[in-house]
Amino acid sequence: MARLAQTAGLTDVQQEILSTVRDFVDKEIIPVATELEHRDEYPQQIVDGLKELGLFGLMIPEEYGGLGESLLTYALCVEEIARGWMSVSGIINTHFIVAYMLKQHGTQEQKDHFLPRMAAGDIRGAFSMSEPGLGSDVSAITSKAEKDGEEYVLNGQKMWLTNGGTSSLVAVLVRSDEGHPEGTAPHKSMTTFLIEKEPGFGEVRPGLTIPGKIDKMGYKGVDTTELIMDGLRIPADRVLGGVTGRGFYQMMDGVEVGRVNVAARGCGVAQRAFELGVRYAQQRHTFGKPIAQHQAIQFKLAEMATKVEAAHAMMVNAARKKDSGERNDLEAGMAKYLASEYCKEVVEDAFRIHGGYGFSKEYEIERLYREAPMLLIGEGTAEIQKMIIGRRLLEEYRFQG
Repeated sequence: MARLAQTAGLTDVQQEILSTVRDFVDKEIIPVATELEHRDEYPQQIVDGLKELGLFGLMIPEEYGGLGESLLTYALCVEEIARGWMSVSGIINTHFIVAYMLKQHGTQEQKDHFLPRMAAGDIRGAFSMSEPGLGSDVSAITSKAEKDGEEYVLNGQKMWLTNGGTSSLVAVLVRSDEGHPEGTAPHKSMTTFLIEKEPGFGEVRPGLTIPGKIDKMGYKGVDTTELIMDGLRIPADRVLGGVTGRGFYQMMDGVEVGRVNVAARGCGVAQRAFELGVRYAQQRHTFGKPIAQHQAIQFKLAEMATKVEAAHAMMVNAARKKDSGERNDLEAGMAKYLASEYCKEVVEDAFRIHGGYGFSKEYEIERLYREAPMLLIGEGTAEIQKMIIGRRLLEEYRFQG
């Protein structure tokens, strides 16, 4: 039987990349993921392996030392990696958002300076919009940059940085009122700064502190942190694109890539949950036969597989739309919304199939059950996706009365 979630129309190169990643996941990630996750241990050996495979440069153009692959190829790789352990896919996601933003919006000097080292995995990227008090309301950002000669001075507190400790480059969105008179719309007075720092925790450069890892229910291993700027001085040439006031649009462009990534993660986790569920259903016996032969379990497996297929198809569509150069916020929002919701449902059904054993830490489904909820929140909640989808639909289907 063919595996679920196959993708038609891939090139030989894409198929070879995916085959290599799938083998790496099966041999190097799945056997150790649960043990590392329970210890909340950063998967350094796995990350080193991804670096050797060249995955940190997957979407970075060849002229900068990357592989120059498409968002679709990247998303399919993320799906495979998340099937093994979702935290590992998070390690490369924010890296690629920053690399994508540099490729699309950076000055030539910024591209030349950062992209070759990002492609090699020597510089790891992190991405920072959220703050402790704003949630999904990006317009309420209070972190601020003030011009001082040829530098900017940044102050404020950011929240929920994936790779906050292990990264050496952070793209940070702050308010910058310089050149934007009072009354300017909030999204037109924001700027993205490229902040270089030392990996680690504590004061990682003068004026910049990464306090430590946030203890989470799931999504362990990868470091999630705060970021505190207190008189942090950044040269003017580290404004992304060289011009202030464009940060919101740059970040939203990056978030579209991130939403495709989160959709791909949901697909990967759901696929793994289905694999665990269908295998256990054939091993566990009740009333004299495998539970897979009970109609109730067959119905559940059928629903799970259908959801895996549907989410995968929407994720692939969103990635291909972005690769075509077209606007894809509608498709990315739909894919992220559906994939994360279906992931939660498929994981829960696999958990139910496992019965009491699903509650045991000895079984992999317990880890997936704690990981799936993060996808409901990351890169925008379901409610935010519905707002995006609804507004775009009204644009496309405007009634001319």
